[in-house]
This record gives sequence, structure tokens and C-alpha cells, in this order.
Amino acid sequence: MESKKILFISQEVSPYVPDTSMSLLGRDIPQSVHGKEFEVRIFTPKYSCINERRNQLHEVIRLSGMNIIIDDNDHPLIIKVATLLPSRMQVYFIDNDDYFHPLPDKGLEISVLPEDNDERLMFFTTGVIETVKKLRWPPAVIHCSGWISALSPMVIRRQYGDDPTFRDTKIIYALQPEKFDGTLDPRFVEKLEMNEFAADDLAPLKDSPVDFATLNRLAMDHADAILQVTDDIDPELLEYARKTGKPFLSIAGEENRKEILSDFYRTLIGEEEE
Repeated sequence: MESKKILFISQEVSPYVPDTSMSLLGRDIPQSVHGKEFEVRIFTPKYSCINERRNQLHEVIRLSGMNIIIDDNDHPLIIKVATLLPSRMQVYFIDNDDYFHPLPDKGLEISVLPEDNDERLMFFTTGVIETVKKLRWPPAVIHCSGWISALSPMVIRRQYGDDPTFRDTKIIYALQPEKFDGTLDPRFVEKLEMNEFAADDLAPLKDSPVDFATLNRLAMDHADAILQVTDDIDPELLEYARKTGKPFLSIAGEENRKEILSDFYRTLIGEEEE
């Protein structure tokens, strides 16, 4: 039986960034399901604190070189890859000198330079999608984890919905507690409009400045299913998730995550094939 492809779009992955609850889950959950039944690949930002030599990252020339236009400016896409041991999963890193560059301390750009997070989010999302297309690796399931992946469901559904790579894909959005403070740049919606989104798609973002909760609601609106990873999720977001009527699963505190998630994936893929 051919393995089903599962794509993880993850905000943080250990051991490439310091160990946190999110980065450890970003490593452990994909590794738990990777095997004969599911072939897993991970995409994550190439934060400047990632040591390329120690983690054996190398640039993939054939995937790099594309220019992503944001706010009428070109930003070259650089793709790097490493192998996550012991599972030997491929981890792809989205890099660009404008959004991921050396910092005076060892923090992550999303925390140290939050003023660029709107464009960083757009660049990362488009970089992942275009690279998966180039790889000719159509995922059965896309598992989005962390707010930096929150644009992915809308972009895939609205701009790549007819693309053979994503046409039959099911998208899971995993709620995580790690937030960003304040709101994204006031011109965030204007920059998205330059990418020719329909007015209806962006309507939920126009009522007020885009904060963490708004971004999460947008992701849930366009996802096929919603996942709760930890106990400390905003109760209002959990209520919103349940009100969508979409398949909802909590694996918070569960020790047999592999079996529970595998069943969840099978159910979603089965719904697709009916």
C-alpha cells in the first residue's frame, strides 16, 4: 500500500530552535506518525538562530530562486533542507535575508522583530506552497501548527484550490497557545488585496486590526478539521472551533497520540475518497 503524504507546516521544530512546548511537539508529533502508512515532511521558517553547520542544513538550488512579491517588492526565496533523526524525515526551511537575518540576540525573528510579522507570514505561506508544488509531492493531509501557518488554509483553498497538488488535500489547523502581542501591520489586508483575494475572503480581517485570535479564526474558517494540542488554549477559540461544526479532536495530554492522530487522518482521507 502506498504511503499517504502528510505535510506539517510548523512554527517551531526542535532541535533546530530551542526546546519549548511548541518546538518539542513540532518534532514529536510528526515523528510519531511517520512510517509505513504515512510519509511525513515538515516545513518551518529558517530562523537566524538555527545553526546550519551543526544541524547539517544545505540549500536546495533547484527549489530556490523564485521571487515572491509582497507590497510590490521582490523577495528571493531560499530553500534549505535537513534530515531529522532518528526518523530520517525531510525538514525544509523557508529562508530569505529580509525576513530571517542575523539578530543581536538568539531569539526568533517573530518575537524580536514583530513589526515585520505580516509580511513574514505572507512570505512563509507562499514559500511553502510553491515549494511543495515544485517537489510534485501532493499531500493527502496538511497539518498546520502555530499562528505563522494560519494563512495557509485560506491561501491554499482560494488561490490553489484547483491545483492538482492541493485539489484533494484535507487541511487540519492545530490550535496552539503561543501568541503574538498586539496586532499585525495596519496595511496587512491591503497587502493581501494586492494578491487578488476576493473581498469575501478578506472580510473577516477588515472589521478591526488583525490580532492573534482573528488570525486563528481565519485559519479555522478555511480548514477542514481543527485540532487541540494542549490544554491551555483560549476558551473563546475553542468555542469558535466547536461552533464551526467541523471535525474537532483534542490530543491534549494523550499518551497515544500516534494512534489517535492516525485514526483522525484516516477519517479525513476517507471522507475525501467517498
